[in-house]
Amino acid sequence: MWPSLWPSLPRVQLGGIRFRSQLAPRQIQNVKRHKGRIPIPTGGSTRGTTLAFGDWGIRIKGMGVRFTAKQLMTAEEVIKRNIKVVKGAKVYLRVFPDIPVCIKGNETRMGKGKGTFEFWATRVPTGRVIFEIGGTPIREELAREALRQAADKLPTTFEFITRQSLPRLGSMVVQPSSCPVSTTSTATAVHPS
Repeated sequence: MWPSLWPSLPRVQLGGIRFRSQLAPRQIQNVKRHKGRIPIPTGGSTRGTTLAFGDWGIRIKGMGVRFTAKQLMTAEEVIKRNIKVVKGAKVYLRVFPDIPVCIKGNETRMGKGKGTFEFWATRVPTGRVIFEIGGTPIREELAREALRQAADKLPTTFEFITRQSLPRLGSMVVQPSSCPVSTTSTATAVHPS
């Protein structure tokens, strides 16, 4: 009964025991995927550019980049080590590495298929929040230092943000409109006849 309800696409179960220290999806459709490009925010959406869970955070200020699971885990460990003095403090990771990266060896002839799976990665555009700190009140100096050390482990430039930080649209900070928007239109259309 249950298999008839599932989609007919093959699912790949990643072998072995999944440890808590690993950042990897539990189930994927294809082990080998196209390389893809870093997304460029052009549509006007500011989703994911402000804090959602914590009080302090970092977001990408430089160019969009591809983070590996190992880089994200290293940065998260640095933050946890710095804020462990505050009881109840939490770290929120806002991106997840779900893209498999396959690599062929150096000086290999062309053909004979795609390379073997190497690591998990995620593509993150400019302006996205990567880490947040919250859970309990944390001093700004402590949060700033912990997030600065985590940003040093990652391959792009970041900015420290708070709850009052404005959203970003790519590399541009979105300012709130100064004039109130009225619901009724004051202009009337005039058609020449």
